[in-house]
Amino acid sequence: MITLEELPLRADLVGEEPYGAPQLQVPVVLNVNENPYPPSPLISQEMAAAIVEAAGTFNRYPDREALALREDLARYLGHGLTADRIWAANGSNEIMSHLLTAFGGPGRRMLTFTPSYSMYPEYARNTCTQYVTVPRRDDYTVDAELVLDAIREEEPTVVVIATPNNPTGTAVPLEVIDEVCANTEAIVVVDEAYQEFSSRPSAVELLGTHDRLVVSRTMSKAFALAGGRLGYMAAAPAIVDACRIVRLPYHLSAQTQAVARVALAHADELLAQVRSLTAEARAFEGWARSRGYSVIDSESNFSLIGRFPDRHQVWQDLLDRGILIRETGPAGFLRVSAGTPEEMATLRSALDDLNPITEGIAP
Repeated sequence: MITLEELPLRADLVGEEPYGAPQLQVPVVLNVNENPYPPSPLISQEMAAAIVEAAGTFNRYPDREALALREDLARYLGHGLTADRIWAANGSNEIMSHLLTAFGGPGRRMLTFTPSYSMYPEYARNTCTQYVTVPRRDDYTVDAELVLDAIREEEPTVVVIATPNNPTGTAVPLEVIDEVCANTEAIVVVDEAYQEFSSRPSAVELLGTHDRLVVSRTMSKAFALAGGRLGYMAAAPAIVDACRIVRLPYHLSAQTQAVARVALAHADELLAQVRSLTAEARAFEGWARSRGYSVIDSESNFSLIGRFPDRHQVWQDLLDRGILIRETGPAGFLRVSAGTPEEMATLRSALDDLNPITEGIAP
């Protein structure tokens, strides 16, 4: 069989590895910020019924515009949004791919602020967009001065600001987004994958003021729909039309649309777990501080703790005990997704038993 090295692979892909956090069968999985609570049996049954109904027309292509779903998403977001200001795709990953295909490309730049989501450079690479970054402040926040200085220096066509930011969990005040949008012609993408876990207002509030603002969301986290693969964005109709130009035909399957609509119809029930997960994350951070760990202030369903002289060894020691967390973020830190009370108790007990020595360096 031919090997990868023998194929005419694009030069910028040579030596690259596929993205992906470990998917391991262990008792406690706390590594990819999933919601640990599945949909209730009633909601699961409704989802199954919706798929059965959709299956009756699987010989036909799905609604390529996903209009009914986009109308539901607009109602969920509120603020007077309509379907023509919403776009949906296979996870927020595909939303970002559409945006960079439309507004990035050769000779253009995407700017973001590190540390941040590890997929951002891959979105840029895959769309042949130059990826440029600027470090966040020492506390892992960003402010308008930092962002606007970077825009003037780098001249990007797309600026991505994650709030709450993955992996640090730090949030960006609405007034910062407002000031940035008012002082740039770039497309400003506010990645709100974890917005439902934050107490801060959403950048959706600014869409009526700024035509080049995009607010990206996902149903994977708060809606416990990671397996459904539904991401979406809110923006000006012209930006939605740009994504429609570059999308693949019939990119969103009939079953994905059907399941997502059932989830949105039960938003109140599904989102009820958001408060408990947020509380679980904050409680774990309080416990970690009491044990002498450095903790980065988070407004999401995950926490970064450290600093570990050898974080990989701590990660491995926990994995050996059946606990999977994420080795990511600033040097010496490990990221923990909020789990059930029982899962978090297991993690705390394991860390107490291991008693890893930390450097005691404040973030």
